[in-house]
Amino acid sequence: MIPKDPNMLVSYINLGLRDKYEDFEDMAASEGFDAAEIKGRLEAAGYEYNGQSFVRRVN
Repeated sequence: MIPKDPNMLVSYINLGLRDKYEDFEDMAASEGFDAAEIKGRLEAAGYEYNGQSFVRRVN
């Protein structure tokens, strides 16, 4: 199950990206979640995907 809390979610996603998957789209397809929805939730919480992981957006 995908965490609902954005901080737990970014940790879950980044752990998977680091340890198991080549990229976010690969992870979404393998885990069965909607990449656009998760990316939107993380962007709304202040994170951005840099091609390797989600990081805090710097303003």
